[in-house]
Amino acid sequence: MTYFAAALAKTAHGWTGRELDLHEVEDLESLTEELGDLVDENDAGPALLLLEEDDEYVALVRVDADALDEPRVFLSDKRAVSASDVAAMLWEQAEDDVELDEEDEEDEGTRPVAEPVGDAHLLTDLGTPSDVLLELCAEEGLLPADVLSGIAERAGFLDVLDSLRDG
Repeated sequence: MTYFAAALAKTAHGWTGRELDLHEVEDLESLTEELGDLVDENDAGPALLLLEEDDEYVALVRVDADALDEPRVFLSDKRAVSASDVAAMLWEQAEDDVELDEEDEEDEGTRPVAEPVGDAHLLTDLGTPSDVLLELCAEEGLLPADVLSGIAERAGFLDVLDSLRDG
């Protein structure tokens, strides 16, 4: 599976970011440490992971300077946990919290409705309230990259995200 993952942090000078290779990240704790490295304790801004994989789902992880050991995670579709090692790694409690119905197979050629899980409020203070985030994830025809661009535009780091994508 192919993915795009970007780590972004809000600093006193604006947003900064870098692309992440998640093959080197073992678990959510090590990802939290990576994101924590971007957070300057003098800045109040958060660090974020924005991930899209194979045009199938969006994953978001947020770490705040005052709560480095408490990452907040959101997945646009819980089915990604069973289909992606990356999503499963981000959603550590997947086996306990997410049960997938094997019987709910859709007609061939019809994409099933996504089922978001996690903290949909993690971007509220960055311009994307939970209802908007859920609407973006559910909008028909909107690709995960478009969802991330919408989030980035609202938070003010679209130019940083675009430069990482083009990089």
